[in-house]
Amino acid sequence: MNESIPVQRVTDHGTAKLMPDVDRPRAWLLTVDGAPQSYVDLDDPEHLEFEYARRLGHVLDVVAGPGRALDLVHLGGGALTLPRYAAATRPGSRQDVVEADRGLLDLVAEHLPLAEGAGVTLHAADARAWLESAPDDHADVLVADVFGGSRVPAHLTSLAYAREAERVLRPGGVYLANLADAAPFGFLRSQLATFGAVFAELALIAEPGVLRGRRFGNAVLLAAHRPLDFAALARRTAADAFPARVEHGAAVREFSGQARPVEDADAVPSPEPPDGAFGIG
Repeated sequence: MNESIPVQRVTDHGTAKLMPDVDRPRAWLLTVDGAPQSYVDLDDPEHLEFEYARRLGHVLDVVAGPGRALDLVHLGGGALTLPRYAAATRPGSRQDVVEADRGLLDLVAEHLPLAEGAGVTLHAADARAWLESAPDDHADVLVADVFGGSRVPAHLTSLAYAREAERVLRPGGVYLANLADAAPFGFLRSQLATFGAVFAELALIAEPGVLRGRRFGNAVLLAAHRPLDFAALARRTAADAFPARVEHGAAVREFSGQARPVEDADAVPSPEPPDGAFGIG
């Protein structure tokens, strides 16, 4: 691949574009219909450019002892940023990546190939349909980073979906989701209520300005049946260029307020972001 020429292709669900980073020789930004989706440095898979990706990476760093191999499921593929990170930091991990856009998977495989022996299996399938067919106790970590355009699809927000996620996770497993919302946080609060009805432990990772309702932004939802090392997680997120807070326990329950779990019949996508809301973090 000529490392200075962007690549554009119409895929199953949109127009994907790979653009080289002039500051990093083998680094690429993936956009779909103009919205930034992933950033990958082929020479440094541990480099996470987007802020939300770094927060997901911080959680992966603390869910188990350093370097321990894990079984992971990624709903939403993009350019496979987090699977590359997990393969580099936890060698020997077994990873399933589920991406509805087969054309996007083909584009990424062609131009941004995974390292040999990465242990990543790609599945061209709808995230929830794949999850419903997956066996019980299949994964240590399930990461949901699925956006149709710039919105989380409705069928990945309901109580039935949350129960499927819990079934596929092992008893000590951890669910992570990249979500986006703004004040008054109707969507985010509903997700906390939904996953709080299924999992014993909840946490939320986001910039203080987002949590205070000052702007639209990403928030990482964490759900599990066991507490994690939230102190270590808070130290990592606070040290980022754009520091984030880790809220858990009573603070998260209070934030969710009177929100109710979402049933399939009532599920809606996450809100449409305002123009210019998302860029490289």
